[in-house]
This record gives sequence, C-alpha cells and structure tokens, in this order.
Amino acid sequence: MDVIKTSRFLSLILRHEPQKIGLQLDAQGWVAVDELLVALRLHGKPLTRAQLDHIVATNNKKRFAFSDDGLRIRANQGHSVEIELGYESAVPPALLYHGTATRFLDSIRAQGLVKGARHHVHLSADEATAHNVGSRHGKPIVLTVDATAMHTAGCAFYLSANGVWLTEHVPVAYLRF
Repeated sequence: MDVIKTSRFLSLILRHEPQKIGLQLDAQGWVAVDELLVALRLHGKPLTRAQLDHIVATNNKKRFAFSDDGLRIRANQGHSVEIELGYESAVPPALLYHGTATRFLDSIRAQGLVKGARHHVHLSADEATAHNVGSRHGKPIVLTVDATAMHTAGCAFYLSANGVWLTEHVPVAYLRF
C-alpha cells in the first residue's frame, strides 16, 4: 500500500467525491468505516481497517478523524460537498497566516481571501505551515491576517480538529502582503 496515494484518494472521497465509490456522507461529513472499506474494495482500492488506522494516525496534516466510538470517519475540513462540520466559533490568535502562490496575488488584492469551492478559507497559526501550504501551489508567499481585528468586527472563526483555522472570507483590509 502506498500510504501517500491512499491518503490522497481518501481525501478525494471524504472531501469532494464520495459518490465516486458509491458513498454518501451524512450531514456532518461522516461515513461508516465498514461502508468505506467495502466501497473501496468494490472499486479496486482494497484497504484493511489496520491500514486505515495507520493512515489516520500518521497523516502529517491530520486530515481525517474517527468518531469517538471509532465506527465512523470523516475529513476534518476542506470539503467541497455540502456538509456541516459542527465546529463552534472560537477566538483566534492575534495573527493567522495564509500560504498561497504568488500568481494568485492580483486576485487576492482585489477580492481578499475567498473560499472558492470549499466551505471556508483555511488559515494557519504559524508561518512555517502556511509556507508549506503555499509551496504546493507554486512560488510560495505567506500572507498575514489580522485575526483580532476581523474577530472584533464580527467575523467568525472556527478551529478544526487538526488545528486549521477556518473563516468564511478574509477581506483585503485585514491582510498584510
């Protein structure tokens, strides 16, 4: 089993295209582990529960979570399918960071950070993580978000289970380039 390829495929299934293997996520993005494993096997991607446990435990981005009873699984954030993760509003640190590629700067200067097809804009609590995210998309640049000012102005922030900060939109006024 190629852990990286399998993890990427699970991200595709649990965040964007569950129907690709005949699954349907519930309203909060959960699917039964047993259903997932059967669907993967039927679509030529066999995976054991032990292999799935290993992927969830060792994923450096902590993309996946099991339910408290271990019977269901979901992606922690980044969905393009309609779900409600159920995260409660949280007070963010003073500054948050967003890693992107320099080729997106003109659009960001015009619109701010937009969620696009996802449910939220993803922000990091540290510059290093943001830099790593940005480097996946081209020549990286890290933007600084004045999260305190945004929060004071009434913008909601959510902290995902894997430490990613989420918000609906970051207006240009709260960005430092």
